[in-house]
Amino acid sequence: MRSIYIETTIPSLATSRPSRDTIIAGRQAATMCFWENERHNYDLYVSQYVIDECSLGDVDAAKRRLDFLQSIPVIPKSERISVLADRYQQVLAIPERAKVDCFHLAVCVIAEMDYLLSWNCTHLGIHTFVKLQKYNEKQGLMTPLLLTPEVLMERNETEG
Repeated sequence: MRSIYIETTIPSLATSRPSRDTIIAGRQAATMCFWENERHNYDLYVSQYVIDECSLGDVDAAKRRLDFLQSIPVIPKSERISVLADRYQQVLAIPERAKVDCFHLAVCVIAEMDYLLSWNCTHLGIHTFVKLQKYNEKQGLMTPLLLTPEVLMERNETEG
């Protein structure tokens, strides 16, 4: 079975109140569609970085996010992940305020995830993927596909 790393935006959108913004509402719907219909076809993982991010903010919202992730195995932090995340921050030019995204990428690469599932297309989208793939190829590292739930489900329809 293919593996998916669930990044923080997935539980955040899945457990937040329904949005009036049509784009966010569409993302919430796609996330829940994936969660209800597709997630059982994959081995799902999160990292301690996701748990840490989901723990922040409003106490009730944090509880909903953490409950959402309760049965998913957690990949612990490690020195190897930290070193690779530091390198990714330089190579990918990700700002310090978004450095946790480098940790998400490093976890996926070291754990050899097939996919990183996220709605963060700013730092975990196609432009990052292209640079990441080029760097990882030179280093002999695998590169997970960086996908939104919507794109992953479209891929499944096309391949299925």
